[in-house]
Amino acid sequence: MIGEIIAIGDELTSGRITNTTSGYAARELFFAGHEIQAMHTIGDAPELIGSTLKTALDRSDFVIVTGGLGATTDDLTNEAVISALNLKTVVHPCVKARIDVRLAQEQCSDGVSLAKLALLPEGAEVLDDDCRMAGYLLRHNGKLIYFLPGIPPQMETLLAAKVLPGLDAFSAAANIPVCQQIYRTCGLQEIEINRRLLALERNDAVQLGYYPVGCEVHISLTLRNLKKGRTDPLFLEMDAFIRQSLGDALFGIGNETLAAIVGQLAQQRGIMLCTAESCSGGLIAGTITETPGSSQWFGGGVIVYSNELKHLLLNIDRSLLADYGAVSAETARAMATQAALQLNCDLAVSATGIAGPGGGSAEKPVGTVYLGLYYQNKVMDRLCHFTGSRRQIQEKTAQTALDLVRRALLER
Repeated sequence: MIGEIIAIGDELTSGRITNTTSGYAARELFFAGHEIQAMHTIGDAPELIGSTLKTALDRSDFVIVTGGLGATTDDLTNEAVISALNLKTVVHPCVKARIDVRLAQEQCSDGVSLAKLALLPEGAEVLDDDCRMAGYLLRHNGKLIYFLPGIPPQMETLLAAKVLPGLDAFSAAANIPVCQQIYRTCGLQEIEINRRLLALERNDAVQLGYYPVGCEVHISLTLRNLKKGRTDPLFLEMDAFIRQSLGDALFGIGNETLAAIVGQLAQQRGIMLCTAESCSGGLIAGTITETPGSSQWFGGGVIVYSNELKHLLLNIDRSLLADYGAVSAETARAMATQAALQLNCDLAVSATGIAGPGGGSAEKPVGTVYLGLYYQNKVMDRLCHFTGSRRQIQEKTAQTALDLVRRALLER
């Protein structure tokens, strides 16, 4: 289905708070097979809220609205929606009961402000079964409008538990057969992927999209009006062509992350991984440990930013650091080798480089990163040249390091 996202809040339009909820929602909706054609960030202005919502409803199947559902005087979303859609204000019994319980338990005196939370548009279907979080669904002229809290953890919870299943049920009832698959790659440029898949675009039934994400490129395959979904011969044919064309650059499907795939391969082979990081500042290890169950295949890591700690913690010769410098292939190889030995792991990956914005030179400009890999008593290195901000260079370093590990495990 085609949808739009509206994020509301003066704190967003002033730049005081970064709007992360819209990006998160769009990404999850995309992976669920929905198309977001517009995203809006607007302030707490009732007329603007109303006009933006009505315009979105005119051209979309559903709308996601975040923010402005609180109890303070600047939370104006409910009032704006009631006015724009010519609805009545009703007191929601479950929300009011929850407020009454809270006031009694906490012996609060702010009943007047909290009472605002129970004033919802007529027809509102509260999303939280326990009425602890703000958020509701409105059905308007055959369209779905989901109102979610602007607090990211609450928004993410309701999106997963209520919005995505609700949209799936609605699209199934409306008989909108859309089959979508996301392919995640690392190591190939977007233009090269486009070249390899260009033949598919000659088929009018096939829609392809290419989305660079750091060092990754995600490819979306969308096929409409397939009654058999992923078992349809056309989907199977397209899927096989894409997989063969992408080769070992393809690492995951849908929401599968590079770290999770590395973990699967490591566990299958009984491998323990460790890291030694300088310029990435622990981001490789941090990315790994975001994956549930990573303790089964990740032993740990060290952050050795200074030359002295490279010597003290990893036993790297001071003469090597003096002769070749901290940012060098020799140092990256030594870091990987010593990490594996000192931490007693089968495989180690290391990173040393210049993340910027300063510290670069003509010989080694900002973005110069050396990766090291120790595996099966062999050590190798790779020179990378990344661009972007300091954070972007660090993220690209972490992604490329994990892909280096993945490819090493695949070769075995």
